Amino acid sequence: MRTDSDKRLAELADRVAVCRLCPRLVTWREQAAANPPRRHRSERYWARPVPGFGDPGARIVVVGLAPAANGANRTGRPFTGDRSGEWLYAAMHRAGLANQPTSTDRGDGLRLRDAYVTAVVRCAPPANRPSPAERDRCLPFLDQELRLLERATVLLTLGAFAWDGTLRALRDLGQPVPRPKPRFGHGAEVEVGPYRMLGCFHVSQQNTFTGKLTREMLDAVLARARSLAAEDGAS
Repeated sequence: MRTDSDKRLAELADRVAVCRLCPRLVTWREQAAANPPRRHRSERYWARPVPGFGDPGARIVVVGLAPAANGANRTGRPFTGDRSGEWLYAAMHRAGLANQPTSTDRGDGLRLRDAYVTAVVRCAPPANRPSPAERDRCLPFLDQELRLLERATVLLTLGAFAWDGTLRALRDLGQPVPRPKPRFGHGAEVEVGPYRMLGCFHVSQQNTFTGKLTREMLDAVLARARSLAAEDGAS
């Protein structure tokens, strides 16, 4: 039976999926779909903004940068269908936050437990670099998700862009963001109102192939997120 949170998150997802506020991102996401790499030429692309995904009762919210042009822009689900997602969901499965370690498409049966995955920007940006204006036009969606995820207490941000965007979203929600602004770093922690924010290097190939982010490092951050969520639940 669907709860009120389920319904409101589903309604928000519908609004996200039809957004066309950023002309540059609309053009880019649709061009990527029209000119896919050979391995995806037989597939139909989502080619729209990508809503968040996961457990409406989640205590842990994972925040990424934006969809990948041939990943979530193709599949319509965050971190699904690319190497970054392979790393993230495998680690979430090891941490007990996902029912399976793989994420190939929206119908693959993946379910999250006590976790929700979203992003600061919902459309695939050129070179993975949204502009500040594009970020700011998209941030209200993250604001609304955080309002609807009423049990969320731990925000795990993947990369400096997500760290900064999440702090901006919390400020929009009236939370007391410390000054000077907390600096991003792998393993960084900061308390903002009822939330604990954690920093983690992004699960991009640039980081995982070079060893900047290892499996052990990612597992440790997820273990810390679970520990903080358990502490908050017990208080």
